[in-house]
Amino acid sequence: MSRFWSPVVQTLTPYIPGEQPQMERLVKLNTNESPYGPSPKALAAINQQTNEDLRLYPDPEGVTLKKAIADLHGLDPKQVFLGNGSDEVLAHVFLGLLKQAKPVQFPDITYSFYPVYCKLFGIDYQTVALGSNFEIQAQDFKTPNGGIIFPNPNAPTGRAIPRSEIEGLLSRNTDSVVVIDEAYVDYGTESCVPLLRGNTCPENLLVVHTLSKSRALAGLRVGFAVGHPSLIEGLERVKNSFNSYPLGKLAQAGAIAAIQDQAHLESTSKKVVQTRERLLAELSALGFDTLPSTANFIFTRHPKHAGVKLYQALRDRGLIVRHFKSPRIEEFLRITIGTDDQTNELIAALKEILAST
Repeated sequence: MSRFWSPVVQTLTPYIPGEQPQMERLVKLNTNESPYGPSPKALAAINQQTNEDLRLYPDPEGVTLKKAIADLHGLDPKQVFLGNGSDEVLAHVFLGLLKQAKPVQFPDITYSFYPVYCKLFGIDYQTVALGSNFEIQAQDFKTPNGGIIFPNPNAPTGRAIPRSEIEGLLSRNTDSVVVIDEAYVDYGTESCVPLLRGNTCPENLLVVHTLSKSRALAGLRVGFAVGHPSLIEGLERVKNSFNSYPLGKLAQAGAIAAIQDQAHLESTSKKVVQTRERLLAELSALGFDTLPSTANFIFTRHPKHAGVKLYQALRDRGLIVRHFKSPRIEEFLRITIGTDDQTNELIAALKEILAST
């Protein structure tokens, strides 16, 4: 601790990202990255932009990228906001839309960056308990609030709720913004983006996406939000008071090409879903209790084996998964869906571990 820190720094407990270990032999299933590479068209676009023009600043508004996103989703470019990954987008959302007189609400088990942002920006918050099966219960978000935010599907549980339940929440919660974080939506969850089309676009709905998961561009750092133009205008005011050039030329070029290559997205997402269903069956046969998932990860526990011990035993064998030391979920492991070969290694390791204990 330094005596030169500002008071707010002393109160922070930073978000801890998934480990990026440096190991010779590694099966990395801990940070929900895609097991498949990005669109070849995205790589070609990045290479094409790698030239002397990098001496120039990028387009501060990302006009072409916004248009590509808007065209894909049937929206107006004025409904699109860009940022360095969805985490930066969310930071602007918390400061620009959720810092209100009343507390923001989110589930008690959810993306652990939410309370970190609240602490950073001085935002009061309330948690709403998940159901007994770790499901989000939209009807429980019923008290006055300064905004509601949750992932759909939720993280780290992987469970999703249908769009109709979110529509019901919007109809009941008309005095504050509802933010749906759809980082994992492409693996089988019903998106809320269609609600934003046309003249019936709700004034208080914002949907956040990332290119880090299904688009396999985690290393490029591109995220976006879509919503009513008035919400986007507020986010732009925050962004332009913080960093007016958020996305570099290479990021914009790669993102545009990735957004336009729907065939690659659909192909790789389908592979992940197929492997996920196979993994669920394999784990069930081994006695694991796994939550339903529409994400590119599963959340599972074994009734006879402590989560932390399974995590360490897998790590000792070069397989990295995620373990959370939190109430209610400390016995669970979050396992990213990998390739079929990686899944084979995971199942073989679990069989060995279970047989030896």
